[in-house]
Amino acid sequence: MINSELKIGLFYGSTTCYTEMAAEKIQTKLHELVGHGCVELFNIKDNALSKTQEFDILVFGISTWDFGELQEDWESTWQDIAELNLADKTVAIFGLGDQLGYAEWFQDAVGMLHDELLVLGCDFVGYWPNQGYDFIASKALTEDKDFFVGLSLDDENQYDLTDERIDSWCKQLLAEIKTL
Repeated sequence: MINSELKIGLFYGSTTCYTEMAAEKIQTKLHELVGHGCVELFNIKDNALSKTQEFDILVFGISTWDFGELQEDWESTWQDIAELNLADKTVAIFGLGDQLGYAEWFQDAVGMLHDELLVLGCDFVGYWPNQGYDFIASKALTEDKDFFVGLSLDDENQYDLTDERIDSWCKQLLAEIKTL
């Protein structure tokens, strides 16, 4: 299924532009790997989540605020998630957080979004190893605690690792999608 016909919807919410910049980097990397135009970018502030229905592959971007809180655009559309028909859709999540300033809530919003989507019957790809991070707790960890349920970025403390992580994650996504 990895070809130039691949169409991915990338939906994100961003208050301070960091999630938006990560989304644009992911879009650019996937365009390099698959072909220009394969990823359509949507800021959920300006686009209803119902637009997700138009894609078989979805990437969601969310940031964690303060003490494990949702980004404001996600918070205002949170109730819309339950109305989505995402059964059998392939979904990946990425998130931004501050592992040092909010070590007890690192990437919590990623975990909360994953839990909301899990009950909708979608197939997840893109779980990310938790090595190389310094945090106390996270709702974004898998049950065995070895992985985050999506790519975890920390532009506050590890900005120098962001591009490398995005590159690796995009390659991982495409390899996992290819096996579906």
